[in-house]
Order: sequence, then structure tokens, then C-alpha cells
Amino acid sequence: MKKILIAILLVFALITLSFPDSALAAGDAAKGKMVFNANCNACHQGGVNRVIPMKNLKKEALEKFGMYSAAAIIKQVTNGKGAMPRFGGRLKPDQIEDVAAYVLQQADKGW
Repeated sequence: MKKILIAILLVFALITLSFPDSALAAGDAAKGKMVFNANCNACHQGGVNRVIPMKNLKKEALEKFGMYSAAAIIKQVTNGKGAMPRFGGRLKPDQIEDVAAYVLQQADKGW
């Protein structure tokens, strides 16, 4: 019985680790698109960054700057950083999760 439990846990761990964080994002990308368009599009339309161009929302840049995860994007959107304002007071946590899911989905598609 112990061996079966260990095998099940091992399979679960392998499955979990084989998917990128973007695939595990809890948010709803379709809803995130609407929230993104209403709140983020002015600076990030099409995945660009109008303030700091090299820190755009394309997959390569997200990976380079440690932002290619739902947790990192949620933290950035919630708290803001540098020139980016915080949205934690304007958006609900589920809306921010939705935005993270949308950003990761679009990054994976190449914007």
C-alpha cells in the first residue's frame, strides 16, 4: 500500500512539474482580456511596454525578468512597481488572476 501511495504521489509531482506555470494559471483568460483591455491596454497594447520597451509582455522578456508565472504577474499587477501603478485597490483579486491568465496565454501565443 505504501508503494502505491508513493507511486501516485510521484506521478502527480511529475505531471505538475511538466506543465509551465502559465498552464496552471487559475484565472479565466477570456475574462482577463476584458479587464486587460479596460485597464492595461494604454501601456501594454499588443504586449508592448510603452514606458520601458525592453520589459514588454512577450514570453522572452517575461522569462528574462522573472515574470513568466501567474504569481509574479499577480504580484506586479496588485502592488505595482516602478512606473507601473498598483491595481490592487482598483481590481478584485479574481480580476487580477484573470489578467495574469490572459497575459500568459498571449505570451505563449506570441502576442
